[in-house]
Amino acid sequence: MSKELVFLGPKKVGFRDYAEQTLKDNEVKLKSLMSGISHGTEMNYYRDAVPFFKKKWNHEFRMFLKGDSTFSYPTTVGYENVAVITDIGKKVKKVKKGDRTWVFRPHRETNIVSEDEAKSGLLPEGVSQKEGIFTMLAKVALGAVHDAKIKIGDNVVIFGLGTVGLMVAQLAKLSGAEKVYAVDLINKRLDKAEEYNVHTLNARENDVALKIKEINKGSGVDVAIETSGSYRAIHEAIRSCNIAGRVVTVGFYRGDASNLYLGEEWHHNRITLLSSMTSWDCPHRDFPLWDEDRLLTTVFKLFKDKKLLVEDLITHTIPFENAQKAYELIDKNPQETIKVALSYL
Repeated sequence: MSKELVFLGPKKVGFRDYAEQTLKDNEVKLKSLMSGISHGTEMNYYRDAVPFFKKKWNHEFRMFLKGDSTFSYPTTVGYENVAVITDIGKKVKKVKKGDRTWVFRPHRETNIVSEDEAKSGLLPEGVSQKEGIFTMLAKVALGAVHDAKIKIGDNVVIFGLGTVGLMVAQLAKLSGAEKVYAVDLINKRLDKAEEYNVHTLNARENDVALKIKEINKGSGVDVAIETSGSYRAIHEAIRSCNIAGRVVTVGFYRGDASNLYLGEEWHHNRITLLSSMTSWDCPHRDFPLWDEDRLLTTVFKLFKDKKLLVEDLITHTIPFENAQKAYELIDKNPQETIKVALSYL
């Protein structure tokens, strides 16, 4: 029997045995090599802090409604899985045994997926499995930068220097931003951001928006990208902008917006507040020119060309069977982590 990771309840990690289904002619079997833990979405599930446990998501209306919850414990989690193909169905032609692929699948030892799903996430030569676990979040970061419409010469600030924020910082520079400010509370992450030739600000030590405008003699930024999931950070992002600036939000927000004051700078400076979402059946804002496949292809090329550097964002690799320690580390000692991965070898 193989094992999959499940959240048994708030902050309770366990494992569940499962028997893999019979392999069909057009399917392939995958053995997991490494999976990344999402420090945003997954940790919200870990902490019982997502709306899906309290309300029903109606996909037809795309609304949360009162009533039975969409999810309950125990639940599987995860979507950053890199695996190797160990067996193929009789009619499979597009992939072969030994190929490595990224799949949007939970933390578990094996998966059976369609040939097309395995083909879409095939890691090109020159892309490592460590890079592969960042595939989904790199798409998130790329989508956010696209939504931000960064132009050559723009000034940009990024709030939150977790995995997504640090990728956004690199992509903003690649997009032609003149000045990039990077904001966080954790020195380890600020130090990493400085490697990308950006100006860092510790939010514990600065009135960030005021500091940016002082540095620029009264001028703010053209674009702010918020990746931390903090309402306070959204408000500070709004304060950092020039008149008619744009704030793009990426984080998974929870609870009420007690630190967001829309009657202040947002209203008086006519700021655009834009939600960036690259999953949950949300098309790219430039669809059909950009779709999921093009985002994926672009991410793999950025990895292969070493224009988007992610391997050294992994601060801890923990055996799959010790996953409880991984989540506890992220929850209790976030200052020590950037990206935590699970190894299946």
